[in-house]
Parts: sequence; C-alpha cells; structure tokens
Amino acid sequence: MKLSLNIPVMVVAIVAAGAIGLLAGRSGWLGSPQSPAMSGDASASAMAKGSEKRIKYYRNPMGLPDTSPVPKLDNMGMDYLPVYEGDDADDGSVKFSPGKIQKTGVRSEPVEMQALSVPLRVPGTVQQDERRVSVVSLRFDGFVDAVEDVTTGTHVKKGQPLMRVYGPGLSSAAAEYLSALNARADGAVPSQALKGARRRLENLGAPDALIATIERTREVPVSMTWPAPQDGEIIERNATNGMRAASGDVLFRVVDHANVWVMVDVAERDLSMVAVGQKANVKLRAYPDRTFSGEVTLIYPHLKAETRTARIRIELPNPENLLRPDMYAEVEIATGTAAPVLTVANSAVIDSGNRQVVIIDKGEGRFEPREVKLGRRGDGRVEIMEGVADGDKVVVSANFLIDAESNLKAALQGLANQGSGNAEKPQ
Repeated sequence: MKLSLNIPVMVVAIVAAGAIGLLAGRSGWLGSPQSPAMSGDASASAMAKGSEKRIKYYRNPMGLPDTSPVPKLDNMGMDYLPVYEGDDADDGSVKFSPGKIQKTGVRSEPVEMQALSVPLRVPGTVQQDERRVSVVSLRFDGFVDAVEDVTTGTHVKKGQPLMRVYGPGLSSAAAEYLSALNARADGAVPSQALKGARRRLENLGAPDALIATIERTREVPVSMTWPAPQDGEIIERNATNGMRAASGDVLFRVVDHANVWVMVDVAERDLSMVAVGQKANVKLRAYPDRTFSGEVTLIYPHLKAETRTARIRIELPNPENLLRPDMYAEVEIATGTAAPVLTVANSAVIDSGNRQVVIIDKGEGRFEPREVKLGRRGDGRVEIMEGVADGDKVVVSANFLIDAESNLKAALQGLANQGSGNAEKPQ
C-alpha cells in the first residue's frame, strides 16, 4: 500500500526537476552554452586577459581582406583571428611562430662583404699587333740581284740578310761618302761635309751595316745586302731574283707574333661593365685544355651601327707562337669589383620589375620587407648598393611567403584604418 502511494510522488518530482532545468537553461543559471557570438566574446576575453597585449582587431582566418573590430565567425563557421598590438608594427614587419618558420622552410643568411666576380663571356678572333708589322721597301729605284733562302712563313731575326740590291742612286751616295772619308783623313774636307755625305746615305735607307762596311773597308760594294728590320715571320714576299724594284714597292712584310691582339665585340648594354685594365681569359678551339691570360687595353670609340656592339682590344703574350691570326677565341672578361662590396644571395632578392625587396630577419620570428637598390651580379650573388648594412640577416628561402604575408597585412591594416575612420564619423 505504501509502495503504490510513492510512485505518483516520484513522477511529480521528476517533472518538476525537468521544468526547473529548462527554466535554468533559458535564463543562464547553470552556465549552459550560449550562441556562437557569445562564445567568441568569452574566448576573446579570456585570450585578452591571459595576454599582456591588447587586441586591435580580428582578421579573416582564410587570409581574405576582411577585418572586424569584434570577434565573429566566417561563412564556414571559423573564428576570426585576433591581431595584437605587438604583431601589427607600422614598419610592415610580420611575426611568425617557431613552428610556422620551421614548416615554411624559412632560412636566413648574413649580408657579406666580398669582391664580386662578374665574368662577361664574348666571342672574338686573334689578330696581329699592328705595331709589330714592318715592311721592307727601297727609297730609290733599283734592282734585286738575289734573294736569300727565305720564304713566306720563315722566321727571321733582326739584321738577318733578306736580299742583295743594286741602285745607281745608292751607289753614287756611297761613293760620295767614301770620298769624304778619304778627304777627311787628309784634313782637306771639314767634318760638316762628312756629316752631310753620311746623312744622304741614311736618307736613302742605307742599313747601318752597309755604312760600317764602307768605313771599315774603304770600298763601295757593287750590290748591297738588305737586312730584316725586326724579329718575326715573313707573311709576304714579293721580291724575286733580278726584278726591278721601284721606290716604295713592298718587297717583304714581317710580323712579330710575340704579342697578339684578341678583338671582341661587346653588346651596347654590357659596355658599362668593361674598363681598360681588366683581366681576360682566352680559350681557343685549337687548344681547349689551355687558358691564355691577357688584359683589356683599348675600348674603341665608335659602335658598330649594324650590330650595336663596341669593339674591345685584348692584348696577351704569345711566347710559343700558339696564337695565330684569325683563330676563333672564347673570351671571359673579369668585369667584377676589385674592392669588397655588400652582397646577398640571388635568391634573397624579390624582383617585381618596379621594385626590388629583401626580407630582413630581425630575430625572434620577426621579418621586415625592405626595398633595396641593386648593383652588379655574379657568382650567384648580387651587390646591394642601398637598403641594407653589414651585419644584417636576409631571408634566402621562403621569402616570397613572407612578402605575401606582409602585403596581406598591409592591406588588412588599410581596411581596418578605413573602417575605424568610418566608425568615428557622426551619423
């Protein structure tokens, strides 16, 4: 009988408890979950209390250019991310956590002072030195009695006999000089007359050896030996036995190949990189395993209008006579800087065409984009003329990601400033 009476009482108690719970949930007595917006407010308050930095605004979690002064959710239900005062510096810098730096592969290197080698590679050809070319000709009309055993390509020494010649004018001058010598010995001719007779021989191009022979033997030879004017190779022989030679005819041409020129054509855009005195390495197809060293000695004053190139002369020694005129050459001119300059790796520079930027690693996960002025490039590095200082660290890997983050941050700041400005305007 007691058990049957207690069942209705228990039912009534359960119903009453459910009603109390429903009322408590609606009124918030038991701390039941609130709406998503209320949840964001609570979490934001907790983050603000747990941090010493003040939250300035909230940005879209997907990186969209959208900000909010209060916490909210995006259309996918994700919370907007808070941006703190310390993470929103006015210098455009951004801050990454150590985990994010590791995941993105950010790597930094210090700016280095070093000489920058910038080789300029151009084709060229070997040419003879114009100053080492001599021509053998007569200053009088005469005859070639006999040519010595020399031919085109023969190497001759200075003073070596090339031919024997006879000329009436030369013989007459030699006889006059001999008479002056004999008269001078007797004291009948003044020294001035002797000097005049000798000068006439010299004006006719008489070799010193011929004059010395006349003075020694006191005789005038019928035909006179004509010597080589310098060391070198005979590249042209026009003299033959018994020929008549007019004044000025080229009988021999001798070239000294101890030094040669390498002529190269440099594009107009690269001309500013070349200067007299720069070193150059020359390689020939005939000797691919050898490198010949020379020096830039002249930049010709005029450009070739057809090709818009400037001619450059490189001089180099040729003691073994391996370098022959008209050989094809591959030339590398060292156009870098002799003194050390500030340089960074090529990968450190973000070049958009209108501006060049490097990312400065300021430590503690903070990075700052900085515009720079570039100089020469070479050896995988580039000269920085303005924008960085010795001792700075620049990002050489994943710098595009940091630059994109910085640009996004700048856009978000602009939107936030625009929004705050509109909010302050009276309605």
